[in-house]
Amino acid sequence: MLHVVAFFLVLVGALNWGLIGLFGLNLVQVLGLPAGLAQTVYVLIGASAVYIALTHKGDCKTCMEVMKKWK
Repeated sequence: MLHVVAFFLVLVGALNWGLIGLFGLNLVQVLGLPAGLAQTVYVLIGASAVYIALTHKGDCKTCMEVMKKWK
């Protein structure tokens, strides 16, 4: 379950950065979240990215297949 939540938050963060880059639109600001809550959202997205980066190899079937070929 943690993997699913982390993946969702990383996806939201990536989409937000894409919107910022393309249109200058920040979804967190558009939602009008209070500053403290917005900062918490950013921290959770960052922590999720670290979690996904550290656990991805074990969760991703494609990466597991590639790693088997390299051994």
